[in-house]
Amino acid sequence: MSLISFIKDAGEKLLNAASVKQDDADAPLDAPVDTSSEELHGKERVLEQAILDYMKVQNLPTDQLTVTYDASSTTVTVSGSVPDQATREKVLLCCGNVQGVAHVTDLLVVPAGTESESRMYTVKSGDTLSKIAASFYGDAGKYQRIFDANQPMLSDPDKIYPGQTLRIPT
Repeated sequence: MSLISFIKDAGEKLLNAASVKQDDADAPLDAPVDTSSEELHGKERVLEQAILDYMKVQNLPTDQLTVTYDASSTTVTVSGSVPDQATREKVLLCCGNVQGVAHVTDLLVVPAGTESESRMYTVKSGDTLSKIAASFYGDAGKYQRIFDANQPMLSDPDKIYPGQTLRIPT
C-alpha cells in the first residue's frame, strides 16, 4: 500500500459533467459539510463514478477496480487488479490528476515480473516535455518517451499544465 500526493486544485474537472446536478457542481468537494449527511456521500459517489468513467475513456480496464473517495481527507482509494505496472501507474494518475483530489491510496495488485516502477513528476510552471526529458534523461529529444508513457491521458505533447503528475519511465 502506498499513499501518493497530488495537487488538489490541479487536474481534470470531472464534476462539471452534465450528470451532476447543478447544485452539486457548484459546491466544492472539500467545502465544509456535515460528514454524516447523505449530500456529502452522494458527492463522493458521483466523483467515484466520474473517475471510473474517466478511466474508461482513457481505455484503461476498470472491471476489476474499486474506487472510493473520502471528501474529509480528499483521498481516493483504488483497489483491485491490473495487468501490468504501466496500467497501474496510469490508473493512479487518472485518480490523482482530478480537481479536488489531494491523495491516492494505492491498493492495486500487479502480477509479479512486470516492468519496473516509473518515477512520478509534478509539472511546474514553464515546464515542457522537452525540458523534463532533458532533466531526467539528459536529452530533450527524448520527450516522446514521456509523452508515450502518459498516453492516452496526454493528447498533445504541448498540452501539459502546472500541477499535473506525469509518469517518467526509467
